[in-house]
Amino acid sequence: MPERRPASDDTVLMRWMRTEVAKINEGIVTERKSLDQLLHEEKPATRTKTGTEYFFNVEVLRLFREKLSADLRYELKLPMIFFSNPSVPDSCYTNDPHALQALQALGDLSGMRRMQHGKLWVGRAIAYSIMKKYPTAVQIAMG
Repeated sequence: MPERRPASDDTVLMRWMRTEVAKINEGIVTERKSLDQLLHEEKPATRTKTGTEYFFNVEVLRLFREKLSADLRYELKLPMIFFSNPSVPDSCYTNDPHALQALQALGDLSGMRRMQHGKLWVGRAIAYSIMKKYPTAVQIAMG
């Protein structure tokens, strides 16, 4: 019979952190919808990982309709998702080029920003500020 070693503190901590991150991410949507699609729904919504309905703020959707081009309304999937990783504590990223275009068109990110290696990194404070400005249109997933 193989010898069983007690788990190290690091292993126990990492297991606990994965469990907590999974709980935090339960509110992340499983299906992102285009802005155009959401604008045509009577009650714009999608579902989260737990299966609960995730309703979009209609005022934010209307603002996006006014400010974004027809092509971008068709291409942009909501909510925009920023990914946060404990190994990069002060930043998060999106891998969605349409989110970058939308945030630039809305004036929240500089037109000088570019994606590098398929990701756009921003300071965590900027991501949270954008999420607060556009309730329900932005989510932050923990990695």
